[in-house]
Amino acid sequence: MTTVTSPLAGRAIGLAAVPDPVFSGVMVGPGTAVDPARGPSVAVAPVDGIVVSLHAHAFVVVDAEGHGVLTHLGIDTVQLNGQGFELLAAKGDTVRRGDPIVRWNPVEVEAAGKSPVCPVVALEATPDALADVAESIDVPSGGTLFTWR
Repeated sequence: MTTVTSPLAGRAIGLAAVPDPVFSGVMVGPGTAVDPARGPSVAVAPVDGIVVSLHAHAFVVVDAEGHGVLTHLGIDTVQLNGQGFELLAAKGDTVRRGDPIVRWNPVEVEAAGKSPVCPVVALEATPDALADVAESIDVPSGGTLFTWR
């Protein structure tokens, strides 16, 4: 079983509240989303594992069980071309839960006209594989978002 923790402090709002049909429709995978606390922030690894994909606006960490967890920093933030994002890790890095991955500022994302909401998704999982999914609660960075069986 994998415990997935929040890469950011904020409010867990659930995927249905994400202003993007690909995430809200669970097309990428099940999980939840975090409306991040406003101000400069560092997104951290939600599980121990290897960074298999890393972009300014999104990253995937795969744990020892082969569970890939996508953290997407904001919606449509790929259109910002990395502006306002600083990579703190590299693809291929082995990370521990809580290690810094990307520095960014949700306020700047909003100022650019994008949503700062951050989907945290269990890739290639079925919805019934997740339990205790956080929704409508405040979460600290490192607080549990869901468990993956």
